[in-house]
Order: sequence, then structure tokens, then C-alpha cells
Amino acid sequence: MIVNNSLPSHAECSNSLKNVLDALYVLNGKWKLALILYLMRSPKRFNEIQADVTGISAKILAKELKDLELNGFITRTVYSTTPVSIIYEATDYAHSLKSVLGELSAWGEHHREKIKESMRRGA
Repeated sequence: MIVNNSLPSHAECSNSLKNVLDALYVLNGKWKLALILYLMRSPKRFNEIQADVTGISAKILAKELKDLELNGFITRTVYSTTPVSIIYEATDYAHSLKSVLGELSAWGEHHREKIKESMRRGA
């Protein structure tokens, strides 16, 4: 219920929707936010990421990392060692999602509890 607040204008709603759709377009898919969150903790090699992020194939991981790099969320640094080492790291831009990810995590926890409660009542 809205009290003492005016409804947003059509233009405000349209702009807000456009912004959300733009964000979802860039962060779409099952893995992008998980990979950003994972790489915020520390830089990792490809094999470390694949071992720790369960359920992602090498092909999908490579595609998602490339997309994240193209959109400025991660950097890919190649070290000319033998064998070549490639390290992936979250950028400062990726860290700008920290509050969004925190809110999304809290909402996910709340939703999971709501579903559990709903199942207990239905059982």
C-alpha cells in the first residue's frame, strides 16, 4: 500500500524498466553473477574456477569469462611462464555490484525460507 507517496510517472517507470533490462542483458545466464562473486574473493586460474564452481562445463566457463571480460567485470592476465598461466580477477567495476549481490543473496535466503514454510504447511 502506498501512503503519502505519489506514483512514479510513466517516464520514470519506463526508464527504470529500461535500466533493469539493460542490467539483466549484461548479467544474464546462470553463471555470470556467481562467477563475479567468486572472483571478488581472489584472483583465480581457469582450472581453479572450474573445480570450485560446481556444475559448469569448460566450454560454458570459457564463454562466460569472455563475456565478463568484454563487459569490464573481470580482467584476464596472461603470464608467460611454462606452461602459460592465465589469471582471472574481478575489476573495480565488478565490485560496484557488491551491494546488489548482497541484496540478491538476502532475498534468495528469504525466498528459500518462504518456500520451505509453504511446503511445511502444504505437507
